[in-house]
Amino acid sequence: MAAPSISTRFLFISDTHDFKPISNSIAFRAPVPKVGVVLHCGDLTQVGGSSEYKRALKMLASIPAELKLVIAGNHDLSLDSNYWRMVLEDEQEGEREDYDEAMEIMTGALAAEAGVTYLSEGIHTFTLQSGARFSLYASPYQPKFGDWASGYGRGEDRFNTAEQAAAGVTSIAENPVPNFPGIDVVITHGPPRGILDESPHGNLGCESLMRALKRCRPRMHCFGHIHEGYGAKVITWEEKDGAEYGIQKEDEKENRYPESSHWPIEFGKQTLMVNAAIMDGKNQPTNDPWVIDLDLQRPLD
Repeated sequence: MAAPSISTRFLFISDTHDFKPISNSIAFRAPVPKVGVVLHCGDLTQVGGSSEYKRALKMLASIPAELKLVIAGNHDLSLDSNYWRMVLEDEQEGEREDYDEAMEIMTGALAAEAGVTYLSEGIHTFTLQSGARFSLYASPYQPKFGDWASGYGRGEDRFNTAEQAAAGVTSIAENPVPNFPGIDVVITHGPPRGILDESPHGNLGCESLMRALKRCRPRMHCFGHIHEGYGAKVITWEEKDGAEYGIQKEDEKENRYPESSHWPIEFGKQTLMVNAAIMDGKNQPTNDPWVIDLDLQRPLD
């Protein structure tokens, strides 16, 4: 007997960059609709800093939601535990202190008061008051460019083991994405290669992340980072050779914010992909978050 499903309302948002929702703003208009789960895909700030993290928590506190889950992005410099190693030696002590302060803000009393859970890289499981339960894989990392945070080389694979990685690519995965059947939700800062990752410089998504998604085929994957790629698609997977999957088709979806949309997803065969960056290519807040109702499983008693 299959476990019963229960509709759950999600709000997807990313790349807020110290933005504050107000009633007359172009995007992310207040009041924000009540939802079950908020997923913020990173770039809470412009360049980190305690005051910006505190303002981000205040913004998230204004969203009526049972569960608010957040990852860092490449602009959240002080949330990257290794970023301090990139600066001059005589500046490193201050950078380490900035990291400690940022983590205290995002995981301590202020975050708890705002109802925010800051996610480390890896797998997490949550159960809502409705009884709906979902597993989630989180990662703030994306292909490196410039002197920003949480980056890895294009020849490195953050999401697959050495056996799963493409030929000629070095696996650096400490917490690889599991195989299907595994997780319901993937949240990363950057997009996969070829999916909502268009920019003036071409497709900037990660090929290794796309390879991992083909393996795990989650119900949904949300991200941001590439502002020009804003949008949502339902991907239907096509089995090619045994366990290897390709893309059979992509169905574009429209945003109805602040109203919600219900998109049925056939788990294992389809994935909802959402680029939720509210900033456009000129770094202006013109894009709305996404409010979407999705069916989650409720475990059998």
